Amino acid sequence: MQAPGVDAPLGELLRGRRSVRGYRPDPVPADLIREVLADAVLAPSSMNTQPWKFHVLTGDVLDRIREENTRLMLSGAPVQRDVVVSERYEGVHRERQVDIAKRLFAAMGIERHDQQRRLDWTMRGFRQFDAPVSIVIAHDRSLEPIAPIAHFDLGAVVHALVLSAWSRGLGTVINSQGIMQGAVVRREAQIPDDHVIFTAVAMGWPDEDFAANHVRSARESVDDVARFVGFE
Repeated sequence: MQAPGVDAPLGELLRGRRSVRGYRPDPVPADLIREVLADAVLAPSSMNTQPWKFHVLTGDVLDRIREENTRLMLSGAPVQRDVVVSERYEGVHRERQVDIAKRLFAAMGIERHDQQRRLDWTMRGFRQFDAPVSIVIAHDRSLEPIAPIAHFDLGAVVHALVLSAWSRGLGTVINSQGIMQGAVVRREAQIPDDHVIFTAVAMGWPDEDFAANHVRSARESVDDVARFVGFE
């Protein structure tokens, strides 16, 4: 996965980027992450509110979060996310979810009956895929009355973040599994109570030998998802 470069055309970044689920252990310099975030905060936001807050984690702090998040999830502890979601998809959305899972399991050689390896894959998500960096994205609690708008804006900034990282050779995966135990994340990362934890982005140098990193998700065509009204 050769880095396209920070001056790469947008279309090249969009077509080349993929979710990275296997990382080398090499650290990512803080200055490089600052460059990525400096690009990300150029994202549009509703009425220029710029609601995003970033907590950039690595080292022992991230390791403690991984360990406790995994322990609690394996023990059957209830999910404690700041943003309550069911994540139970139906219809075509469920079909797309299943399709990417099948592609990933096929690449990794995980058979349907192999419950141990399927569980291990789930645990990788709770460990934020063992990436050397996790960026926890949050917004001010004062925005909760208009949370859907703030969440829309956070989606924009995360998209800009992952594209900027990709242009610099860094892999990412948007990873809400890693913050399932929000109280653990808040305590270990010392995130203020007035920050609502929304999601996390795992980041690091892609492991080229990790088969799942080369999986591409299927995308619907424009004709399947768009209507053009009023055109000749």
